[in-house]
Amino acid sequence: MKLSELYWHRITPLHFLLWPLSIAYEYFLTLKKLCYWLDILPAARLPVPVIVVDSLSLIDDNKPPLLVWIVDTLLRHGHTPGVITRGSSDHPGPPRAITDAARETDSKAFMLAQQCGKSCPVWIGGNRVAAAKALLNAHPACNIVICTDGLTDFRLERDIEIVIVDFDKHSHGNGLLIPAGPLRMSPRQLTKTNIVVTSGRAYGRHSNLAHRGKTYNMKLVNDTAYNVLNPATRQPIDDFKAKKIHAVTDDDNARWFFDLLHQSGLTAQLHDYRDKHRFKAAEIEFPDADAVLMPEENAFQCQSFAHEKLWAVPRKAWINDELQNQLVNRLQKIGKST
Repeated sequence: MKLSELYWHRITPLHFLLWPLSIAYEYFLTLKKLCYWLDILPAARLPVPVIVVDSLSLIDDNKPPLLVWIVDTLLRHGHTPGVITRGSSDHPGPPRAITDAARETDSKAFMLAQQCGKSCPVWIGGNRVAAAKALLNAHPACNIVICTDGLTDFRLERDIEIVIVDFDKHSHGNGLLIPAGPLRMSPRQLTKTNIVVTSGRAYGRHSNLAHRGKTYNMKLVNDTAYNVLNPATRQPIDDFKAKKIHAVTDDDNARWFFDLLHQSGLTAQLHDYRDKHRFKAAEIEFPDADAVLMPEENAFQCQSFAHEKLWAVPRKAWINDELQNQLVNRLQKIGKST
């Protein structure tokens, strides 16, 4: 567990000193949102609907599978979405498309671009408004923009907000706002206009969101692995039990990945690298291994030097049809009002 996550999972005397800053931060967000709502601060309106998808917590492991589910849903209903992201880099730079040659970019953004394919362009940039405009200029057929972050950045007007509330203690932590805890926003600030997607088992004083409106539960399915050189070749995770396994990941995926291996009864040698690590060929070479397992996000970085023993473990979101209907209905209403 990273030091920041360990700190966010407890209450110490330092937290009592930082708690007033968390309260001040919450009031600052409220005032900031009000200033944009009253047009005191200018916000940009795009010619197409904007969907903001973000996590209530800074620890947002479950966001990529939901984003892929949203893109697939929109494509099935005849929409042409485009995705913008700031990524996890402190200096994401000017707007640009994420392509196969952009492996040096944020791994989650690169995985999203690989999974969405040519049907949904993915752009990255430090300024969300500039990135959205650049995407639309390059792809005029796009009729929806999905912003993968920016819950508390109101410079880009949004038509739909989808907020992920993960009740896992790893993500929810001590339930405090930054800097005392991992939460970007208090659940009290969620309104009935938000689409709230929950994950994990609810607990604690923040778990009751019934008064905020309808919530939609998301389950993550990760019981199958595929061969990186031959993606059509798939095996249940359980089939690796009798094999000599090496499991390779970075800190960002280590928790859920190692938990999955343990729950599946696999005995593996674990190799955990720092967050945002750029993998090299030597780091996935194990002559004694029958198979090398990696989270799909990390395996995508290794495609150019993958070998026949390398397997990727994807995470797929399962959500019932209620959210699909809600999303499609809202977009229809937005289309009729424009």
